Amino acid sequence: MGAKPLTLSLDGQEPVILDRVSATLGHDGMDIRALNQSRLYGFDPGFSNTAGCQSAISYIDTEKSILLHRGYPVEQLASQCDFLEVAYILLEGHAPDESRYQAFRQNITRHTLVHEQMSKMCSGFRRDSHPMALMCAMVGALAAFYHDVLDVENPEHRALAATRLLSKMPTLAAMSYKFTIEQPAQYPRNDLSYAGNFLHMLFAIPAEKYQLNPVIEQAMNQILVLHADHGQCASTTTVRAAGSSGANLFACVAAGLASLWGPMHGGANEASMRMLEEIETVDQVPAFLRNAKRDPQAFRRLGFGNSRYRNLDPRAAILRDTCHCVLKEQGMSDSLLQVAMALEEVALTDPWFVENGLSPSVDFYTAVILKAMGLPSSMFVVVAAVGRTLGWVAHWNEMHQSPLTIYRPRQIYTGETQRDYVSRRSSK
Repeated sequence: MGAKPLTLSLDGQEPVILDRVSATLGHDGMDIRALNQSRLYGFDPGFSNTAGCQSAISYIDTEKSILLHRGYPVEQLASQCDFLEVAYILLEGHAPDESRYQAFRQNITRHTLVHEQMSKMCSGFRRDSHPMALMCAMVGALAAFYHDVLDVENPEHRALAATRLLSKMPTLAAMSYKFTIEQPAQYPRNDLSYAGNFLHMLFAIPAEKYQLNPVIEQAMNQILVLHADHGQCASTTTVRAAGSSGANLFACVAAGLASLWGPMHGGANEASMRMLEEIETVDQVPAFLRNAKRDPQAFRRLGFGNSRYRNLDPRAAILRDTCHCVLKEQGMSDSLLQVAMALEEVALTDPWFVENGLSPSVDFYTAVILKAMGLPSSMFVVVAAVGRTLGWVAHWNEMHQSPLTIYRPRQIYTGETQRDYVSRRSSK
């Protein structure tokens, strides 16, 4: 039995009947397409109160600080799963048994190499390019190398494109980094975990054997897991918008990368580190806080609080413990890490931070962990992108389970009314 429709009464017009769209968790929706007959549009800047799709991938409870992936609490996934287990869950909708997991893992690791001409692409960029500039270009360029999987109507093409992209993202990310620091790119090692292989490609050099630290490997795994998906964020909506036109997966994810790069989205972790660099030393923290408290929203852009959670971001709670484990393992000799821990203490105890919901976010802890690993701030959003690619692929796949509906938001026109053009020549 369907949910009872809603009736919208408008001054001077016939009532409009709106169908209710039921949710398994959280808010139901109302189908406002019938508003077309009333010559009214819904007006929702930023679409913060508009559901543009139905999705079974992730659920966020803003009030209770809950994040579920396919119904599984993110805390359980981050503590018990490696990244490829979470990848199977998001893509298939359920947890794998051992045989399915091993087959999935083998399938991913068979595609970690990228074409040698991809590395030649890097030489066309300046050495001081931001790694995300290279990522946007190279991920989009995958369509030129794998044009045999561009038929989005073919399920086999979609599956192989997804496998290739998930496999190659760490390789491309590490290649982008190595180019900017003038080191040779490292070939992937398929005997390592997804996170371990990523670390190997980031930090190994030909002259020495790279020793994988299990504490660092687990931290990287958690960062990737905790960035895997977060509902209809800006970059995921970008991927869906591009995908709604029938664009191939590589093109859609290149668009998602461009969106993620922004400082109000994935670039927030890079902004967090720039903030620490501006503070410089622990004794400068009080003065910085006095000045910064004038604008609470500025703190949100610097790695404190999250607009999707009224209280603590559950991902931040997990990474906080991981952060302290990494700092204990790596040491606290870096002054920026000392500043970060001083800021964390204030943010968790100062009444102003608590009242304004400005606890350290997942971006803050990600920045501190990656800094402790030895990565520059320009790589923070790249690492986040490697994890988020999983969510983008899952949403792109989900779109294709039903006929595509192209994204075409309406607008409320506020320009000039119709007027006649007078040629400058005729006015002489």
